[in-house]
Amino acid sequence: MKETTHIGELIKEELRRQGRSNVWLAQRLSCNVRTVAKIFHKQTIDTQQLMQISKILDYDFFKIFSEALATHNAQIGQ
Repeated sequence: MKETTHIGELIKEELRRQGRSNVWLAQRLSCNVRTVAKIFHKQTIDTQQLMQISKILDYDFFKIFSEALATHNAQIGQ
């Protein structure tokens, strides 16, 4: 896990892993493909939007951040 998590890249990777297209995601988000491309370039994202994407892809993106925090806390002895 990198110190800085690029959420847009992670969303894109999961979408590809599932064999789904940008158009598919755009339809479910009720947006256009250009907006999906912008999401892929975001290093950070609104939590409400991340929740929506997590539900659509049935993937817990929040877990990535929770695990990173747990690792960080373990390293500093908390």
